[in-house]
Amino acid sequence: MKIVMLEPLAVPKSIINQFSEKFINEGHEFISCLETISHEEKLSRAKNADIFIIANGLLDEEIVKAANNLKLISVGFTGVDHVPADLCVEKNVMVCNSQGYATIPTAELAVTLMLMATRNVVKSEKACRKGLTKAGLVGSELSHKTVGIVGTGMIGRQTATLLKGFNVKLLGYDPFENDQARELGIEYTTLENLFSSSDFISLHLPLLDSTKGLVDDKLINRMKDTAILVNCARGPIVNTKALVNALNEGKIRGAGVDVYEIEPPLPTNHEMFTGDNLVTTPHIAFASKESMERRAKIVFDNVYAYLDGNPINVKSQLK
Repeated sequence: MKIVMLEPLAVPKSIINQFSEKFINEGHEFISCLETISHEEKLSRAKNADIFIIANGLLDEEIVKAANNLKLISVGFTGVDHVPADLCVEKNVMVCNSQGYATIPTAELAVTLMLMATRNVVKSEKACRKGLTKAGLVGSELSHKTVGIVGTGMIGRQTATLLKGFNVKLLGYDPFENDQARELGIEYTTLENLFSSSDFISLHLPLLDSTKGLVDDKLINRMKDTAILVNCARGPIVNTKALVNALNEGKIRGAGVDVYEIEPPLPTNHEMFTGDNLVTTPHIAFASKESMERRAKIVFDNVYAYLDGNPINVKSQLK
C-alpha cells in the first residue's frame, strides 16, 4: 500500500523513521513529511495513496477526492472536525484519531489558564516590566471554589484530577455521564445550573453539530460576574461575539482561551483582543514534547492495526 504523510507530526526524523520502519520492511511505500508542504504537493502525494497520515490542519475535499484508492485517514489529533466526514463516509474511508495523546497537557493548560486569569498573571507580568507594583492587581484564589467541567471524558476527568489538589467543589455536565467522573467527586447537574453555580467553567467537549455554538449568550449570561470561562476544547463551541460582549461589559470576570473559531495565527485586530481580561494562547494545549511523541506513536499504531485487520480509534461515523 501507499502510505503518505500530508503534514509533519512535530517530532524528530528519527522517530518517524523508527515508527515507519516496519512499513518499509513489509514492502509498503511510505512517503514522509517533516515540514509543511503546499496544497499542490498534497494533491500530488494523494494520487494513488491508500492511507493518509495528517495532523490538525484542514484536509479539504479536493485532496480526499484526488485519492481514488484512499482507505484510511489516520489523524494526529483528538478532534476530527477538520476532515470532510460526509465525503469519507461516501467514499468508505475509515477515519481514526489519536485519542488520549493530549489528555495530560490539555488538562494542565486548562488549570494554568484558570490560575493565570484569577491571579491576574498577564497584567502583573506587564506591570512588573514597567516597574510597577501589585496595585490593582490582587486576584482571587482557585482553592475552595466551585469548578464546572463541561465534558467529562478523558480530558475533563484529568482536569478534575488536577483540581482535587485545590480542594474545589466539582460540578459536571455531559450527555453521557460516567462513574469514573463520579469517583473523582464530580457532581453531575444541568448545563444551566453548572453555568449559574460555578466560579470557574472549563470546556472539554468535542466539536459536533450538537455542540457548535453551545455556549451562547444565554448560557454566558447565567454566569456569575466573578466567574472565569476556560476553553481548551474547540473554538466554535463558544459563540465568540457573546463571549467578547460579556468580557467587555464586565458580565464575567475573565476568560482563558486557547482555541478559536479559526486556527491561529489570528489577526492582531481580532475582536477577542479588545479587552484586558482575557488570557490567550495560540492553540498550544495539546502540544508538549511528550504528547507529540505519544501522538506519533498512536498515528502509526492506527495504520498498523488497520493493516492487521483490527482497526482502532475509529471515528468514521463521528459527526
